Amino acid sequence: MLPIKDDQPRYSTPYVNSFLIGLNILIYLLQWMQQVTDPQGAEMFARQFGEVPAHLASFLAGSSRYTLPDIVLPFFTSMFLHGSWLHVLGNMWFLYIFGDNIEDYLGHFLYLVFYLLCGLFAMATQVAIYPHSNIPTVGASGAIAGVLGAYFILYPRARVLTWFFLFVF
Repeated sequence: MLPIKDDQPRYSTPYVNSFLIGLNILIYLLQWMQQVTDPQGAEMFARQFGEVPAHLASFLAGSSRYTLPDIVLPFFTSMFLHGSWLHVLGNMWFLYIFGDNIEDYLGHFLYLVFYLLCGLFAMATQVAIYPHSNIPTVGASGAIAGVLGAYFILYPRARVLTWFFLFVF
């Protein structure tokens, strides 16, 4: 199922939503160029800026290998990294369809705060579930899930035109 558009009008220009979409796409393009030119460097980039739960577990256990900024910064930067074209395009499509209405409702600044808090909460949940994982966690899916949840709470009667895929085997 793919949303095409909604019927919920907005009354302001979604500056923050457009900025977030552009920033996510720009960072993915930089990530992709890194992958093309230096695949090992791209993995190091993901390990440095993606949230690796085992790094936090090691820090909390008293290891001096990671500093507090090494642990806190990836909680924010991982929200802007993505694993593939499909990942970033899917996330940004949902943000484009639903994010403008939430920004319209909350206002520009509160929308940005809400988006970042949803992403941080999602990342903290991921780390709590898999605290010893060495795989970098990336993506804006948690922040966008928060935006979708707010949309469905604030606009329960809004109609969303969707395209259904039928697969026949």
